Amino acid sequence: MSIPVNYLERVYSGVLGKIIGVYLGRPIENWSHERIITELGEVQYFVNEKLNKILVVPDDDISGTFTFIKALPDYYNSRQITPAQIGQTWLNYLIEGRTILWWGGKGNSTEHTAFLNLKNGIPAPLSGSAATNGKVVSEQIGAQIFIDGWAMVAPGDPEFAADLARRAASVSHDGEAVFAAQLLAAMEAQAFVEPNLDRLLDTGLSLIPSSSSIFRLVDDLRDWRIKEPDWYKTRDRIADKYGYDKYPGNCHVIPNHALIHLALLYGNDDFQKSLMIVNTSGWDTDCNSGNVGCLLGIKNGLEGIDNGPDWRGPVADRLYLSSADSGSAITDATSVAYSIANIGRAINGEPKIAPKGGRRFHFDLPGSMMGFQSFNGSKGPGGLNIENVAGHSLEGNRSLALRYIQLAPGQVARAATPTFIPQEMAGFPGNNNLQASPTLYPGQTIKSRVSADLENKSPVICSIFVARYTPQDELEITHGPSFNLDPGNDHFFAWRIPDQEGGPICEAGIEISSLQPANGTIYLDHMTWDGAPEMALTRPPSGGVMWRRAWVDGIDQFIPWTGSPGPMKLVQNRGRGLLIQGTREWTDYQVEAVITPQLANLAGIAIRVQGMGRYYALLICADQQARLVKVLDVEQVLGETGFTWEFYESVSLRLQAVGSQLQGWVNDRLLFDCVDSDHSLEGGGIGLVCEQGCISCGSVLIRPASSGSILPSSGNPING
Repeated sequence: MSIPVNYLERVYSGVLGKIIGVYLGRPIENWSHERIITELGEVQYFVNEKLNKILVVPDDDISGTFTFIKALPDYYNSRQITPAQIGQTWLNYLIEGRTILWWGGKGNSTEHTAFLNLKNGIPAPLSGSAATNGKVVSEQIGAQIFIDGWAMVAPGDPEFAADLARRAASVSHDGEAVFAAQLLAAMEAQAFVEPNLDRLLDTGLSLIPSSSSIFRLVDDLRDWRIKEPDWYKTRDRIADKYGYDKYPGNCHVIPNHALIHLALLYGNDDFQKSLMIVNTSGWDTDCNSGNVGCLLGIKNGLEGIDNGPDWRGPVADRLYLSSADSGSAITDATSVAYSIANIGRAINGEPKIAPKGGRRFHFDLPGSMMGFQSFNGSKGPGGLNIENVAGHSLEGNRSLALRYIQLAPGQVARAATPTFIPQEMAGFPGNNNLQASPTLYPGQTIKSRVSADLENKSPVICSIFVARYTPQDELEITHGPSFNLDPGNDHFFAWRIPDQEGGPICEAGIEISSLQPANGTIYLDHMTWDGAPEMALTRPPSGGVMWRRAWVDGIDQFIPWTGSPGPMKLVQNRGRGLLIQGTREWTDYQVEAVITPQLANLAGIAIRVQGMGRYYALLICADQQARLVKVLDVEQVLGETGFTWEFYESVSLRLQAVGSQLQGWVNDRLLFDCVDSDHSLEGGGIGLVCEQGCISCGSVLIRPASSGSILPSSGNPING
């Protein structure tokens, strides 16, 4: 299939539709239709403020949708990807009890049941089959929830989308749940090239069995739509024939699938009305709303979303992907859209697209905010209005206009994007708690270009800044060099982030001030950062909850020291656990730590970590061997040698990656020097590794490659 001309923008509108739908429905998830009508009336817009809820939150519907699709690039974007490989993707990105899924227990939560099957060696599709888990468990809603990404990589190819949906859904589901996922995936894929809803339904139905309950349900809904103009009455008919009381389990797919089609058939192709219907109808509102929003986003594009209230402004593209891929959690709809579109392009033999030379924040899609929002530095009218506009870019098509209004002398205004868990999310509860590492670190260089409007009356003072969490978990700002920006001029700058005393950087942005009253506009063309970090991951002596949260926790028990400084402990009761930090942009660097195994099968450090099952590691093992291993679903030994050690003996480990070359030192002695020509692990964060036991570690030190040891040769732990 050829890629549609407007493919990227339609993927972006699909991603936006998905997250807007989820954010709209999440505060009232599992409310009854009657309760919604009584307490809220028709749900015409975000209700989070009415219910005192945070708008942008981590959610399994979003995290699963945009994490499980990583199976494709992880397996070389093969059109022949198998259910077993997608199942391995689950094992890599899920942290049991902590990320993406509802961890409700075996036989109670469909996805948790499937995960336990995978973990116990039952591969997909057996992991999700009715033969393994029973009909009731296997036909719940989850397969439908996570399906949108698989549709968006198959634009105009509904047969391929439905087949991908079948493979992905079968990891955890079977029967009617798979048919529902296939039907929606086919409709979404065809929506890139077909605007008519009836023809989309015909396409989807042609790819599932006509004997299925899903097929008959859609037939009923289409017939009821012809005979009954009132969606409320049709919603009552759905409750009578397909309601929750007819289907056992926690959240069956059929009642919720019916509400999706109710909204589509009665929504008159209107984004707001369709979301109103699906959310006002109740049951699993965020899941159903996310699917409706994605389909209409793809079909009607950005104009369809923008033709109504301001859905996009409060969201500002922000979303979270809580998973073991530590550096991908803090992201935005634009970045996710480019990632998905590039998967679709790769599958179809098309080259990757990377606007403005691959810069992280480029704003090159209409309305794209990439997480940027405005913040006043002091009280008063001064501040910023932010708008995505055409032009004012040297290499791309668009930029962010930062319009400052009545900026008083000495007053500052800021625009920033999150690089770590924002303060409003610091105490977010629930099983979908946000596992995330910062995306920006000391030692990296932040770069940007800004320009001033010709119509500005006077220069302004600009600087880049970062905000970090202090040991008391308050925000503290560090500024880069400031510069005067005269009307009509532009400025390129690069600033190497200095040491942040162990505090995770949680936002980065632009600050504007003036020596005289000012009104005007500056344009942010792009912002990016690169380079290896240079820092010590050492817990602040006086506390730091956010320091702890900067580690993605794939360990049974992670115990930072309390009171006076001492080593943090990692306890893993069964199997292997990892404590992870960093991003996939880290490529050539070294990591070094002193590890003290107290009782463990093995202990070590990892580099280029891309999840729980994709990394290189330098390990000391209970069989008195030191090993350099590559883990890519399974473990491959790249090198091993005898190394005698004892419990409670501190061992200095250093591991370096430069291109395909890997080097490992134990107690400052080079033991391994090898080349791995496979390109699967070209970048990733660092990790501490513990298998069945307890280890302790003081500091973890990271710096650019080939710069020598940064731990004392005595092998004594560095204790913060």
